[in-house]
Amino acid sequence: MSYKTLWQGRTDTEDGVRGQRWHQVVNVAPTDSQRDTIALIGYPVDQGVVLNKGRPGAGGGPNALRQSLSSLPWVIEGSLSDHGDISPQSTLPQTQQRYSDSVTELLSHHQCVLGLGGGHDIARGSFHGLQQFTGKQARIGIINFDAHLDLRKPAPHSSSGTPFRDISEWCKNNSRTFNYCCMGVSVAANTPALFDYARQTDTLWLEDIDFDLNTATSVLPTFLSRIDTLYVTVCMDAFPASAAPGVSAPAAVGIDAATVINLIRWLGRYCRQHTITWSLSDIAELSPFFDKENKTARLAARIAFELTRAMTK
Repeated sequence: MSYKTLWQGRTDTEDGVRGQRWHQVVNVAPTDSQRDTIALIGYPVDQGVVLNKGRPGAGGGPNALRQSLSSLPWVIEGSLSDHGDISPQSTLPQTQQRYSDSVTELLSHHQCVLGLGGGHDIARGSFHGLQQFTGKQARIGIINFDAHLDLRKPAPHSSSGTPFRDISEWCKNNSRTFNYCCMGVSVAANTPALFDYARQTDTLWLEDIDFDLNTATSVLPTFLSRIDTLYVTVCMDAFPASAAPGVSAPAAVGIDAATVINLIRWLGRYCRQHTITWSLSDIAELSPFFDKENKTARLAARIAFELTRAMTK
C-alpha cells in the first residue's frame, strides 16, 4: 500500500480551516521548490533491530504512524509535507547514509523534519544528516527518551543498539564533543559495560524510576548550556509495555507518557528562550505487528504531535 493512500480520516467541514486535520493539510507530492513548516520522512528499516537480536517489525512503523497521525487536529500555523520512505540498502551503514542525505536535504528546504522509524539505528542517520546541514562548528546535543542507552560496541556490525556509540566514536575521531542525554534508562536493561562507557563519555542519564518533570528540568539546563542545536529522539520502548506493547523490547517499568509530553513542551519553551535551534526529531521502534489495539501507534502519534508543536510553536 502506498503511503500516500494512508492519509485519510475524519473531516469536520462545519468548522472550516480551524477544523482541519493532518490528512487534510499534508502534501504527499511536494515539489523541490516548496518550503514547508514540517517535513516527514520514513525510515522503514528492520536491519538494525535484527542485528541487535530484537523482535523485528519496526519496518512497518512509518506507515502505522502515518495512519495514527491522519485524524489528529492540525494546530500548527504552517504547512506539512510527506516525502515518503527511504529505500533500505544492502547494508545498514548504507541505509543510514541514504537516510542521512535525505535529512540534510530536507533540513535545507524546510523549517523542521520529523523522522518516522524504523529501528533506533535511525539516530545515527539523523545525527549525521543534522551535522552535515549545520556544519562543523555547530554544537549538537542529543536527548534520547529510551529504556536503553544504545551505547553497545558493534560486534562487529552496527545495529539498533549501537547508534550513540557510533556517534560518540565519530565525535572523538573528528574532535567534536559528544553531548548525549538519555531519559528513562532501565538498570535492568543495560549491562554494567554500557554504564561504564556512558561515564567515560560524560553521558547524562536519568533512570526510569527517577524520571519526573522536576528532576528532568533541574538537570537539563546544564546540558543544554553546552549546545546550540538540539536533536530529540523518542524510542517507544521507553514507555511501559501496558502503554506501548508494539516495540522490539517491551519495558517492564517505563516512564510516564504525560511527563514526557510536558518535558517536550518545556524543551520547546527553553530552546526559544535560549536561542537553541531545534529542527530535527524522530520516533523509533514502533512495531505494529506486536501492537495491541494500536496502543503504541496512537501514543507514538501523540508524541509526534507534541514534537512538531514544540519545534515550531
